[in-house]
Amino acid sequence: MTGTRRTLAVLFLLPALVLLGALVVYPVGYSVVRSFYDRSGDSFAGLDNYRALFTDDGIRTALRNNVVWVVFAPAVATALGLVFAVLTERVRWATAFKLVVFMPMAISMLAAGIIFRLVYDQAPEKGVANAVWVGVHDTFVTSSAFPRAHPGRDSPLEAAGGGAFVTKLPVRAGVPVALPLVGVAPDRLPDGTGPAAAARPEEGGITGTVWQDFTRGRGSGTLNAVDASEVGYAGMRIEAVRDGEVVASTRAAGDGTFSLPAAADGALLRLPADNFQEPYNGLDWLGPSLVTPAIIGSYVWMWAGFAMVLIGAGLAGVPRELLEAARVDGAGEWQVFRRITVPLLAPVLAVVTVTLMINVLKVFDLVFIIAPGSSQDDANVLALELYRKGFAADQPGVASAIAVFLLLLVVPVMWFNVRRLRREARR
Repeated sequence: MTGTRRTLAVLFLLPALVLLGALVVYPVGYSVVRSFYDRSGDSFAGLDNYRALFTDDGIRTALRNNVVWVVFAPAVATALGLVFAVLTERVRWATAFKLVVFMPMAISMLAAGIIFRLVYDQAPEKGVANAVWVGVHDTFVTSSAFPRAHPGRDSPLEAAGGGAFVTKLPVRAGVPVALPLVGVAPDRLPDGTGPAAAARPEEGGITGTVWQDFTRGRGSGTLNAVDASEVGYAGMRIEAVRDGEVVASTRAAGDGTFSLPAAADGALLRLPADNFQEPYNGLDWLGPSLVTPAIIGSYVWMWAGFAMVLIGAGLAGVPRELLEAARVDGAGEWQVFRRITVPLLAPVLAVVTVTLMINVLKVFDLVFIIAPGSSQDDANVLALELYRKGFAADQPGVASAIAVFLLLLVVPVMWFNVRRLRREARR
């Protein structure tokens, strides 16, 4: 009877064993063997392919980034999952909240990569991340309305260094000053802008006009003179400078006119550089310095729900009488969380963290899709480098060595996880 049962068990397991051998054992064995051969696969290369793991710049960058991934991504995802799991026990709409947090797990890595490629777009009108960042920035720092304004030909203004412009000659009281500029698109002019007006002389004071000296139509308009169709630069800041010090300052009205007190007589008029600063365009999320943290952020967005569900299941098994006893003894909520909840959840937290560590060691899709070509080298990870060496660079031997190295990194972590699960099962 026992022999019959064993035979039946083997027969039932045989299809799975065949698939396991064909899809796992054979590829692993072939990769190990192939890692010792050269590019053609005909000559034995020894450990040359493994030496490349520590001498090739691309592989070393990938290895360094994998360390960053293993250290930060599982820790942040687990921490957020713990916070979400604890907080959802205190709200009425816990089920809806869990659904929203877990929903990204239903999205494929490909779809998530495309979503976050758009989220991290540099243009604030496209990328959500920069739209929010620029919105917060502009709440506290006002952007210039004249970022590309500059003097035209034969202008009475000249560059003063640092992006500012200054009059070539000192100004005199009673003589209107013309400060013509060009270069601002009509749709970028600030609110309150109106038709430019020529300034009237003011006895004892300095008056003038700062305006867009441009009239549509070839040959139209008079150079360095206010024409009927031209508009003033409302809000432009003008400073009177003498011996390097600002003696007076003002801002232009809607028609571009301005006036300064008698103290400006004999001074040079300066248009400060802050009139012409480019508008803040946010952060280069997918640039060389931020691309890895940005991609890790998208990974955490996807996997925090997974951590929350597992930790929530563990939290449901925590004896409530222990928590209540601690509160009766005068412990605050933070003390209960830190000294009771977290220690009791330590086995679950360890399983979640180790599972995510195994997952991030194999991360490929998000990096491949989100990182643009210009910064993909900076965001490189081992799984992506394996793909690049095997298919783009035609170095199957090195790619096999990377695959074996990844296997060696994953196996101890998997062994630790399985051992812990077995230990928990015995309890």
